[in-house]
Amino acid sequence: MSGIANRVKDVMKFRSTSSRWGPIAVALHWVMALAIIAMLVLGVVMVNYPMSATKLKLFAVHKSIGLTVLALAWVRLAWRCFDRRPRWPEGLSGAHKHAARSAHIGLYILMLLVPLSGWCINAASGFPLNWFGLFAVPSLLSPNETLQAIAESVHLTAVIALTVVLSLHVTGALYHHFARRSGLLRRMWLW
Repeated sequence: MSGIANRVKDVMKFRSTSSRWGPIAVALHWVMALAIIAMLVLGVVMVNYPMSATKLKLFAVHKSIGLTVLALAWVRLAWRCFDRRPRWPEGLSGAHKHAARSAHIGLYILMLLVPLSGWCINAASGFPLNWFGLFAVPSLLSPNETLQAIAESVHLTAVIALTVVLSLHVTGALYHHFARRSGLLRRMWLW
């Protein structure tokens, strides 16, 4: 029995506390933040890049990072179901709590929708998909121009929504940390 108790204790070290996010939540947050920013920048660069072998490589990297974001979003959702949430900072109004919850729900939906719609674009266009050249990824759809156009529209709209919601999330965190001096960023900081 003590072996199981020790394992449970080991897992508990990684969970969030009442005042701070735990190391797994923090790592997932910052890895995904960097990956999403990289995806947004890479998306703009690759779309505007002239047709060449380099452009095709940029698309391949973009797709691989997108699949990684999708997988990490599912991991993050699973961990979120297991992990507890730190208390809200003192003095936070109900409107601010509602806005933060809405932004987080929006971010989770978009972290799934953006890569899924990208995967659908790739499938509907009939291109093979692989993850960093290591293994083939199954196609979600048969080649279909109409579905490709719909997926492209969904993808672009979701990317714009993600950019807006992410900007609001960052602005809100910075406002509460620096203007309201709530120490909000320390709860999710790397150290």
